Amino acid sequence: MSEIDIDALLKESAQAAADFDAAETKQEDWESNQADLQDRQALRRVAGLSTELQDISDAEYRQLRIEKVVLVGVWTEGTIQDAENSLKELSALAETAGSEVLDGLIQRRDRPDPATFIGSGKVAELKQSVAATGADTVVFDGELSPAQLRNLESKVKVKVIDRTALILDIFAQHAKSREGKAQVELAQMTYLLPRLRGWGDSLSRQAGGIGGRGPGETKIETDRRRINDKMAKLRREIKEMKTSRDTKRQERRRNNIPSVSIAGYTNAGKSSLMNRLTNAGVLVENALFATLDPTVRKSTTADGRIYTLSDTVGFVRHLPHQLIEAFKSTLEEVSESDLIVHVVDGSHPDPTEQIRAVREVINEIGGGDILEIIAINKADITPPETLMKLLRLEPNSFAFSARTGFGIETLVKAIETALPRPRVEINAVIPFSRGDLVSAIHERGEIISEDYLPEGTAIHAMVDGAIAQAISSLK
Repeated sequence: MSEIDIDALLKESAQAAADFDAAETKQEDWESNQADLQDRQALRRVAGLSTELQDISDAEYRQLRIEKVVLVGVWTEGTIQDAENSLKELSALAETAGSEVLDGLIQRRDRPDPATFIGSGKVAELKQSVAATGADTVVFDGELSPAQLRNLESKVKVKVIDRTALILDIFAQHAKSREGKAQVELAQMTYLLPRLRGWGDSLSRQAGGIGGRGPGETKIETDRRRINDKMAKLRREIKEMKTSRDTKRQERRRNNIPSVSIAGYTNAGKSSLMNRLTNAGVLVENALFATLDPTVRKSTTADGRIYTLSDTVGFVRHLPHQLIEAFKSTLEEVSESDLIVHVVDGSHPDPTEQIRAVREVINEIGGGDILEIIAINKADITPPETLMKLLRLEPNSFAFSARTGFGIETLVKAIETALPRPRVEINAVIPFSRGDLVSAIHERGEIISEDYLPEGTAIHAMVDGAIAQAISSLK
């Protein structure tokens, strides 16, 4: 079975959509003249979004042709500052994907238009902006339905994508491991499946004979079947790869090793904190979703107890559900940890919204009841009033700077204090032949007193149930 050419499918669908809509042009022109007052509200231009990638190697690294894009958003609630922040985040996403942002437009509406997202009366203005800037792609700040995508592409005459497709594209660029690539491909297939379109020529193409399920199957049905088969295969592969991570996690659980997950908004500084705490050597880059594959490292408390630190994939507002579902096995590192260190970018224009977005995803994956520490990064460049506001709002919060090292020691002490502690008290003499047991007490327990006697090591300590049972079996 040949590999699915997603770009070819999308291109064919766009052409088919244009042909299909040609007959509707007169009717739609009449409807645009009858647009209500809400539709006539002008698109609002957002200043300061134009970005130019100075170093062409940045695009070459991503192996992409630099696309020139125009961003479009619909402001339905909140303040205009909230709407502009959302579009600026979309601009950062587009730049991370290797695009050059030429313009950004926002329309005030009670809700997105069901047919064209921004209203049929405003599509003409968008088309003029695209022509004036020379853009070849329009990116919408929201998830477009298949019908909206079809209508917009046929009217604007350039490629149209939504926020979800943009994030999926970034994940596809940054996935490095076999599991990460499979997870991203599964999410892309899930997104593409309902957006396959079969108008025009596609309906007349039939696949007969072996592999075509009979002479009556149309091309779009074949495409859907092949994508479903591919998705089933990817799910099997991810399930098999998940077994290895589960085995390692169960081993840590059996040894009662506490686990700490570093979570937070993308580009908040999670990997920088991980490197500060463990010298893990995780990629640090000023880009969204720079690291996707989880990194687990061993760390030791001041009193000698061992625990693990996990650096997880970054979150973002409106993280596509396809990604949450596909990355569930990876996100289990968060949902099954003993402590979550929630890293927040204090210098961001709206850090409280970032905290809300991350907690929404954590709740969705079943980690809402886990103890949480708020770690406010970039304290060296965060306005003092913003820092004090966050520290007051979040009782279990600490300010630090991964760049300068400020506050790292305090944060480490907070993490060590929050770790689950052994609950069984033992007072025993362990034979010198059982040095492994003494070592386990040092690694996983809390030593109250220790002395060396002729018959063995006298230890008074707090330990977990497994060690306590092993010591009781010595008697």
